[in-house]
Amino acid sequence: MSIIVLGTVALDSVKTPFGARKELLGGSAAHFSMSARLFTKVDLVAIVGKDFPQEHISFLRHKGLDLSALIIDQGKTFRWEGEYSGDLNTALTLNTELGVLSVFKPCISEEQCRIKNIFLANVDPDIQKHLLLKMRKPALVGLDSMNYWINNKRQELIRLLKHIDIYVANDQEARALSGENNIIKAAKALRGYGAKMVLIKKGENGVLFYSDKFIFSLPAYPVEKVIDPTGAGDTFAGGFMGYLAKVNKISCLTLKKALAYGTVAASFNIEDFGLNMTSRLKPQDLGKRLIKFKDCFSF
Repeated sequence: MSIIVLGTVALDSVKTPFGARKELLGGSAAHFSMSARLFTKVDLVAIVGKDFPQEHISFLRHKGLDLSALIIDQGKTFRWEGEYSGDLNTALTLNTELGVLSVFKPCISEEQCRIKNIFLANVDPDIQKHLLLKMRKPALVGLDSMNYWINNKRQELIRLLKHIDIYVANDQEARALSGENNIIKAAKALRGYGAKMVLIKKGENGVLFYSDKFIFSLPAYPVEKVIDPTGAGDTFAGGFMGYLAKVNKISCLTLKKALAYGTVAASFNIEDFGLNMTSRLKPQDLGKRLIKFKDCFSF
């Protein structure tokens, strides 16, 4: 089973206590795809400008991604500049240039319309809705967002949640959208908006999964040195959704295993800048670290 992801392909400039990098290949769809590709075929839907380096397109293609829905438009590529300090849990956004993202309307083929597994990564809820309306009888739909859209397009996002199976948010976003400070209450409120399953990322404190059938929590994989957290949440979502697409089954067991794979994938992402770690990963790398992760719970 394949998966189609809608999101951003960007040029990121990042500064952390371990250094600075300029115009790295990044974006929500790129980070998601680097982990999802380890489980299944990935169709990437995004837009870049004429200034986007050809070497990045070749790189993504070399990783096995279907780029037939990647639009190359006149104008500048979406750029994000951020800085991390302290515990590295939150980035300070220094600059954002939407560029061609401001005129983005996804265009996919008839074959792609029939893909059953969909992930709507972080972009404008109207763009997410535009793609979702094109899809034919999807089996599993996941959605991510961010505080900017929660603050500026709250109602559009809430309406969209009625058509979503899995809503992915970090703890700050979950609290902001639900109006609840307690994470369990926030998850319950978000479930009330329509999403059948709610997945709340808590950074170094792991992840919480909430549904009507069960609640499950996992800690983060212990990493000794965090270099760059950019894209960790998208990498997590890619591992989670990629595994579910591969097994083509939703159950308590597959959801728990998907959470573990997502957690392990994210742990690789944060160990270097940009896609440096995740782009080199092979399925057996995830498998080995998953075994170590399980050992953390043995007693």
